[in-house]
Amino acid sequence: MYPKKIANETAEVIQNYLTYQAVRLIIDQLSETNPKKGIWLKQYTASQNIQKWEDFIQGLMAEDKELVLRILKVREYLSSEVMEFMPQMVRHNINQANVEHRRQLLERLTGSPSISSTASESENDDSKPNSD
Repeated sequence: MYPKKIANETAEVIQNYLTYQAVRLIIDQLSETNPKKGIWLKQYTASQNIQKWEDFIQGLMAEDKELVLRILKVREYLSSEVMEFMPQMVRHNINQANVEHRRQLLERLTGSPSISSTASESENDDSKPNSD
Protein backbone atom coordinates (compact mmCIF):
# COMPACT_ATOMS: atom_id res chain seq x y z
CA MET A 1 0.00 0.00 0.00
CA TYR A 2 1.29 3.45 -0.91
CA PRO A 3 -0.64 6.03 1.14
CA LYS A 4 1.44 9.01 0.02
CA LYS A 5 1.00 8.14 -3.67
CA ILE A 6 -2.73 7.66 -3.15
CA ALA A 7 -2.90 10.98 -1.28
CA ASN A 8 -1.10 12.77 -4.12
CA GLU A 9 -3.41 11.29 -6.75
CA THR A 10 -6.47 12.10 -4.64
CA ALA A 11 -5.28 15.67 -4.16
CA GLU A 12 -4.88 16.03 -7.92
CA VAL A 13 -8.41 14.74 -8.50
CA ILE A 14 -9.80 17.16 -5.90
CA GLN A 15 -7.81 20.05 -7.39
CA ASN A 16 -9.17 19.24 -10.85
CA TYR A 17 -12.70 18.97 -9.50
CA LEU A 18 -12.50 22.28 -7.63
CA THR A 19 -11.21 23.94 -10.80
CA TYR A 20 -14.13 22.44 -12.71
CA GLN A 21 -16.55 23.75 -10.08
CA ALA A 22 -14.92 27.19 -10.21
CA VAL A 23 -15.37 27.31 -13.99
CA ARG A 24 -19.01 26.21 -13.68
CA LEU A 25 -19.65 28.85 -11.05
CA ILE A 26 -18.08 31.55 -13.21
CA ILE A 27 -20.09 30.47 -16.26
CA ASP A 28 -23.27 30.73 -14.15
CA GLN A 29 -22.26 34.18 -12.89
CA LEU A 30 -21.36 35.37 -16.38
CA SER A 31 -24.66 34.13 -17.79
CA GLU A 32 -26.30 36.80 -15.62
CA THR A 33 -23.72 39.59 -15.76
CA ASN A 34 -22.06 39.14 -19.17
CA PRO A 35 -23.96 36.52 -21.21
CA LYS A 36 -21.73 36.85 -24.26
CA LYS A 37 -18.60 36.08 -22.24
CA GLY A 38 -20.44 33.28 -20.40
CA ILE A 39 -21.36 31.64 -23.70
CA TRP A 40 -17.79 32.04 -24.93
CA LEU A 41 -16.35 30.41 -21.79
CA LYS A 42 -18.88 27.58 -21.98
CA GLN A 43 -17.99 26.92 -25.62
CA TYR A 44 -14.26 27.23 -24.92
CA THR A 45 -14.57 24.76 -22.05
CA ALA A 46 -16.53 22.33 -24.24
CA SER A 47 -13.81 22.45 -26.89
CA GLN A 48 -10.98 21.63 -24.48
CA ASN A 49 -9.72 18.44 -22.88
CA ILE A 50 -10.89 19.09 -19.36
CA GLN A 51 -9.35 16.01 -17.79
CA LYS A 52 -6.32 18.09 -16.86
CA TRP A 53 -7.57 21.41 -15.62
CA GLU A 54 -4.08 22.83 -15.15
CA ASP A 55 -3.54 22.43 -18.90
CA PHE A 56 -6.93 24.07 -19.47
CA ILE A 57 -5.82 27.09 -17.43
CA GLN A 58 -2.52 27.29 -19.34
CA GLY A 59 -4.42 27.33 -22.64
CA LEU A 60 -6.92 29.89 -21.39
CA MET A 61 -4.06 32.24 -20.47
CA ALA A 62 -3.48 32.88 -24.16
CA GLU A 63 -7.17 33.69 -24.63
CA ASP A 64 -8.30 35.65 -21.57
CA LYS A 65 -6.00 36.45 -18.65
CA GLU A 66 -8.82 38.10 -16.71
CA LEU A 67 -10.84 34.87 -16.72
CA VAL A 68 -7.80 32.90 -15.63
CA LEU A 69 -7.32 35.18 -12.62
CA ARG A 70 -11.00 34.86 -11.78
CA ILE A 71 -10.85 31.06 -12.00
CA LEU A 72 -7.77 30.98 -9.77
CA LYS A 73 -9.44 33.20 -7.20
CA VAL A 74 -12.70 31.23 -7.14
CA ARG A 75 -10.82 27.92 -7.03
CA GLU A 76 -8.76 29.14 -4.09
CA TYR A 77 -11.90 30.29 -2.29
CA LEU A 78 -13.63 26.95 -2.91
CA SER A 79 -10.61 25.01 -1.68
CA SER A 80 -10.43 26.99 1.55
CA GLU A 81 -14.16 26.57 2.20
CA VAL A 82 -14.55 22.94 1.12
CA MET A 83 -11.33 21.40 2.35
CA GLU A 84 -12.06 22.35 5.94
CA PHE A 85 -14.85 19.77 6.03
CA MET A 86 -13.50 17.12 3.66
CA PRO A 87 -11.45 14.81 5.92
CA GLN A 88 -14.22 14.36 8.47
CA MET A 89 -16.95 14.06 5.82
CA VAL A 90 -15.05 11.49 3.78
CA ARG A 91 -14.30 9.34 6.83
CA HIS A 92 -17.90 9.57 8.03
CA ASN A 93 -19.41 8.79 4.61
CA ILE A 94 -17.09 5.83 4.05
CA ASN A 95 -17.83 4.44 7.52
CA GLN A 96 -21.60 4.79 6.99
CA ALA A 97 -21.44 3.21 3.53
CA ASN A 98 -19.29 0.35 4.84
CA VAL A 99 -21.74 -0.36 7.65
CA GLU A 100 -24.62 -0.46 5.15
CA HIS A 101 -22.73 -2.72 2.72
CA ARG A 102 -21.69 -5.08 5.53
CA ARG A 103 -25.30 -5.23 6.75
CA GLN A 104 -26.51 -6.10 3.24
CA LEU A 105 -23.77 -8.69 2.83
CA LEU A 106 -24.61 -10.28 6.17
CA GLU A 107 -28.30 -10.40 5.23
CA ARG A 108 -27.44 -12.13 1.96
CA LEU A 109 -25.12 -14.60 3.65
CA THR A 110 -27.60 -15.50 6.37
CA GLY A 111 -30.68 -15.27 4.19
CA SER A 112 -32.41 -13.07 6.74
CA PRO A 113 -34.69 -10.28 5.53
CA SER A 114 -33.52 -6.70 5.82
CA ILE A 115 -34.69 -4.57 8.70
CA SER A 116 -36.48 -2.18 6.34
CA SER A 117 -38.42 -4.97 4.60
CA THR A 118 -39.31 -6.51 7.98
CA ALA A 119 -40.56 -3.13 9.19
CA SER A 120 -42.69 -2.57 6.08
CA GLU A 121 -44.17 -6.08 6.40
CA SER A 122 -45.16 -5.44 10.02
CA GLU A 123 -46.70 -2.10 9.00
CA ASN A 124 -48.75 -3.94 6.39
CA ASP A 125 -49.83 -6.50 9.00
CA ASP A 126 -50.86 -3.69 11.38
CA SER A 127 -52.96 -2.02 8.70
CA LYS A 128 -55.06 -5.17 8.10
CA PRO A 129 -58.22 -5.33 10.19
CA ASN A 130 -58.17 -7.86 12.99
CA SER A 131 -60.71 -10.62 12.25
CA ASP A 132 -60.85 -11.85 15.88
